[in-house]
Amino acid sequence: MSYTALYRKFRPDIFEDVKGQEHIVTTLRNQIKANRIGHAYLFTGTRGTGKTTIAKLFAKAVNCENPVDGSPCGQCRCCRTISAGASVNVIEIDAASNSGVDNIREIVDEVSYSPVEGKYKVYILDEVHMLSIEAFNALLKTLEEPPSYVIFILATTEVHKLPITILSRCQRYDFRRISIDTITDRLSELMEKEQISVEEKALRYIAKTADGSMRDALSLLDQCIAFHFGETLTYDKVLDVLGAVDTSVFARLLEMIQKYDATGCIALLEEVVMQGRELTQFVTEFTWYLRNLMLAKTSDSGLEDMIDMSSDNLTRLKGEAEQIELDDIMRYIRIFSELSGQIKYATQKRILIEMALIRLCRPAMEVTQDALVARVKAIEKSIENGITLTSPYAQQPPREAQGQSQPAQKRQLPKAIPDDIRNIVGGWAGIVSQLPQPCQSYLKTAKLSLDNDDCLEVVLNDGIGYDYMRQPENYARLKDILSNFVQKEVSIEIKNTEDGQDFDENYIDLSKLINMDIEIENS
Repeated sequence: MSYTALYRKFRPDIFEDVKGQEHIVTTLRNQIKANRIGHAYLFTGTRGTGKTTIAKLFAKAVNCENPVDGSPCGQCRCCRTISAGASVNVIEIDAASNSGVDNIREIVDEVSYSPVEGKYKVYILDEVHMLSIEAFNALLKTLEEPPSYVIFILATTEVHKLPITILSRCQRYDFRRISIDTITDRLSELMEKEQISVEEKALRYIAKTADGSMRDALSLLDQCIAFHFGETLTYDKVLDVLGAVDTSVFARLLEMIQKYDATGCIALLEEVVMQGRELTQFVTEFTWYLRNLMLAKTSDSGLEDMIDMSSDNLTRLKGEAEQIELDDIMRYIRIFSELSGQIKYATQKRILIEMALIRLCRPAMEVTQDALVARVKAIEKSIENGITLTSPYAQQPPREAQGQSQPAQKRQLPKAIPDDIRNIVGGWAGIVSQLPQPCQSYLKTAKLSLDNDDCLEVVLNDGIGYDYMRQPENYARLKDILSNFVQKEVSIEIKNTEDGQDFDENYIDLSKLINMDIEIENS
């Protein structure tokens, strides 16, 4: 048997299974129980929120021979026929492909025939806003005074395109976006039925990405499960499949923007691009990150209700918000909101993002009021630091001057390298190959060094890789495999060489040192 997509497989069969639209379900069930059924309904709302699903449930319920508390029983002949899509009394029409006046005239002609079985003929017109003006006009009279056995259900995502004459003839029901908690609970429930292991954090991210659409959430979950079939679906795997970026990258990007480090911003964007992340999604999520900072900056209480994240992340967000002015946040949001509108259909997305980052780091390029405020703040900060500048964005003294005031002290060579560290350095390639992706990619180019306390330093030159390997579960995974390799507890520390650091000046390269020892012994 062919595979059925999750959103089709678990489409609700009774009203109780519908999630997030209780205000609509309750009203419709009460109408059925009281036998106060209307002749025309308008279901409007964003995609994937249950408009067509509830329309079909309503069609089953009004024709059900044994309804249970206003919900279809699912067992009678009418329920089974409608569920199988074989009922001649429930006619579903896609208005996008049947938008002409002739299509509507066919419906008007058919309305005069009473139902073959059941009580009602139900016409479900999906994407009804696609009908032509002539088609709407042909529908008007029948929609206003249909036969007693006919019910029209119009569904649309763009209600503003419907003529007022149509709106005035229908009972209107607005479908809300489904909350992240509701979507997460539903996904968790379905994964238990499917016996698939998924992290709670992964489900919440999928729910957030779905933007209030249950169908989108199920489709995204389907995609992630297929990519990692037979494995536990983790948060990092979901990020990898959806081309998303971890929020720690946004914090680093914001820090560079505050330092007016345009070069660092471009380099970080390069890392994001090389990781294969989707740039439109990157812009959207960074804008939402800035929005969360703005709320954290301005809200004294009730922040948990406005921002969907764990208490630990919320505490971190509040700390980040304290380090930045509200005016700056709002300027960043304005620039990235403008970018969101431009990037969707752009062919050179990366260049547009680079231009926006440079504008954030160079307020002098803009003539808006908030940009002028940012320029004044940059000058004031420079004066407070006692730095005389020709440009307010070069806040750090030249590297030569830094070198004169604080001469770099090159680390001394270790007196002896422990045998277990030697074994790790020699077998590093094999050790790394035992780790899952993306750990392998990050650690393949890492360099190994040793501090004065015989602690192995794993030095990465990739900022995203550095953040990833410092996560507790990834750090523990690396430490366990090293300890198993040498059958001994190994002390390790993850380092990185960003911000222009030179590895050879700051660290001892163990691979070169050990190779040199081998050559001396051979000679």
